[in-house]
Amino acid sequence: MSESTELIQEILGSIGQPADYRTDALQLLETGESRYLRDFKLNFSSTLTSEHVSAKECALLGLSTAVNNQNKPLIQYYTTVAKQNEATDAEVAEAVGCASLLASNNIFYRFRHFTQKEKYSQIPARIRMQLMMKPVTGKEFFELMSLAISAVNGCEMCVNAHEDSLIKLGTTEERIFDAVRIASLVTATGKVIF
Repeated sequence: MSESTELIQEILGSIGQPADYRTDALQLLETGESRYLRDFKLNFSSTLTSEHVSAKECALLGLSTAVNNQNKPLIQYYTTVAKQNEATDAEVAEAVGCASLLASNNIFYRFRHFTQKEKYSQIPARIRMQLMMKPVTGKEFFELMSLAISAVNGCEMCVNAHEDSLIKLGTTEERIFDAVRIASLVTATGKVIF
């Protein structure tokens, strides 16, 4: 068995996928015996490690990002890990809700930002956001998830607004940075495993 095949099987085993599971992308990496697979494995495993974000929070960030990216294997994996780290059903549901809500917000506010027309800022958004008012995960962590999803979705206005809110709530820049790092690596994983 080649090193590439061993690395792929280790990664697949960790997320509960069968050893013979292959996407076209995984197959190409394996056939080419890509050195990237070592980085890929380490990057993926680092989605659950942080000095500034708890294990439960890492898993909820991973879940929210996987939902945002519509990645079924990663949704299942991060849900399992979140629950293993004592996330409640309500917290898991909130991570899912955050991804959905931010999908609409990121499109809407990116549109406002791109057009830069005052008129669009005056028209009510008419997007219900009660989930943001009293999140079960807490205001600070919900803002952190919102920032991470906004970064993945490329909404400058939302990234700046959530980052500003987090700073005002006393969140460290290291914690903010790690949340975005985790979301970026979950997204990268989803380009190969989906």
